[in-house]
Amino acid sequence: MLIVLTTVETQAAGEDLATKIVEAKLAGCVQVLPRMISVYVWEGKVTKDGEHLLLIKTLPEKFDELSSFITANHAYSVPEIVAVDAARVSEPYLKWMDAAIFG
Repeated sequence: MLIVLTTVETQAAGEDLATKIVEAKLAGCVQVLPRMISVYVWEGKVTKDGEHLLLIKTLPEKFDELSSFITANHAYSVPEIVAVDAARVSEPYLKWMDAAIFG
């Protein structure tokens, strides 16, 4: 299983993107976390903005399609798309995820 991270500017944008991802069967679950502060370099300047983090639970074979989908449906010109391998996942959750995405 992979946990893919991306950020969005607003709660509404996060909920919209999360819904589209799940409806497209690119993930079994997407969590939209409360607003946080991101500090990053953009166009040569240190920038500080409020953003919402999305935790996207998916399977490795869906990553390329999910990455393309996020890029095509995201408001940012360079969206964060970072995948973290889940070292351990319970068997029932993994079965549910497989059914949600492929079932």
